Amino acid sequence: MNTNISAEERQTRVDLAACYRLVALYGWTDLIFTHISARIPGPDHHFLINPYGLMFDEITASSLIKVDQSCNKLSESPYPVNPAGFIIHSCVHAARHDVGCVLHTHTRAGVAVSAQAEGILPISQQATYVLSSLAYHDYEGIAVRPDEQPRLQNDLGGATFFMLRNHGLLTVGATVADAFLAMYAFETTCQIQLAAQSSGAKLISVEPDIIEGIGHAIEAVGLGGSLVWPALIRKLDRIDPNYKQ
Repeated sequence: MNTNISAEERQTRVDLAACYRLVALYGWTDLIFTHISARIPGPDHHFLINPYGLMFDEITASSLIKVDQSCNKLSESPYPVNPAGFIIHSCVHAARHDVGCVLHTHTRAGVAVSAQAEGILPISQQATYVLSSLAYHDYEGIAVRPDEQPRLQNDLGGATFFMLRNHGLLTVGATVADAFLAMYAFETTCQIQLAAQSSGAKLISVEPDIIEGIGHAIEAVGLGGSLVWPALIRKLDRIDPNYKQ
């Protein structure tokens, strides 16, 4: 890795590369066609995103591409940046200064539930986490038009979980770890919902007052990404630590 970068950028690169590897490990990839971005700490509004053409299990800390808010490449790479990916990620980062990482997937479970008129159903404990901070955005086609960005920003608002109708899932977090843990809950919620629906049995909904109070319960249990992230890093290191290169 380039030794001229700051310690903050170096750590962000390692965390983001780890996140790409974990997304691949958990089976949330769509070949090369989704993205995870991370803001580099500092006043310059620079971001890291994947080289468009690498599989997620190939990504390393040094291969991530640094870009500015206008998608100008600020680091050398033989790979481009996907404009559709940057349309979504850049507008989220621009609107949400509390967000350090944006994670977007096209999993089968996520897309399947995004196509259901009622969206996420309150039928599992995992769903209560998601429903406590969930927003929706209607499908407008492949995200290549800048005019969609204000609508994405307005629909997301201050939510953590963002369901892109007929498209997939998106989570945000103050850190890479927070965005990953949010996606774990979101993806698991969708998988549980599809499994429950496939049984044909009558489904039991969680009471609305439980969902309204879930924020306090989450704080009490301690579900921040910082708790699970070190364990996930140890898991990656046992499998293949070269994501840090």
